[in-house]
Amino acid sequence: MIITSLLQVKHRDHTGLHMRELTMSVKSLDVIVEGRRSQPQQLIEVLQDVQDLCGYIPRESMITVSKELGVPLIEVYRVASFYKAFSLVPSGKHVITVCLGTACHVRGARRMVDQVAGQLGVSPGGTTSDGLFTVECVNCLGACALGPVVVLDGVYYDKMTPRKLSRLIDSVRAADSEGRANA
Repeated sequence: MIITSLLQVKHRDHTGLHMRELTMSVKSLDVIVEGRRSQPQQLIEVLQDVQDLCGYIPRESMITVSKELGVPLIEVYRVASFYKAFSLVPSGKHVITVCLGTACHVRGARRMVDQVAGQLGVSPGGTTSDGLFTVECVNCLGACALGPVVVLDGVYYDKMTPRKLSRLIDSVRAADSEGRANA
């Protein structure tokens, strides 16, 4: 069975200029659901594949997944919005995660959140207007002895201070600007 409609996927243009629309091909989503149609138990795996493809789970994809797996749309949304691993909005090119667990908290994690918010002008859960950074907070990263901990694009930075975090963000911005200039 071929999915008959194209899905419009909103995706951040990481050149920092604006949002642009990309078209997710029918074939891409068709490949994801191939062999899984009418198998509602495959919902989480299908949503993971959609997120891997798009960087988040677009509304239009949820509608298609609902139809193809035979799962009510409200159930697809419930699962997609329940698990922290799923995102319903596009993320920035770089994701900064601040641990707010007890060990990090008592060592000043709130100062890291204040630093990120002040330097980037975005609150936790938000993405900068240039699409370069998304900021998130979590309850624990499991690296309690190293706190406060900040994760940038999957790399853990221990014993973080506001000054170190500021330099880290500046270095990522500089590297990204240099990369765009050389492209």
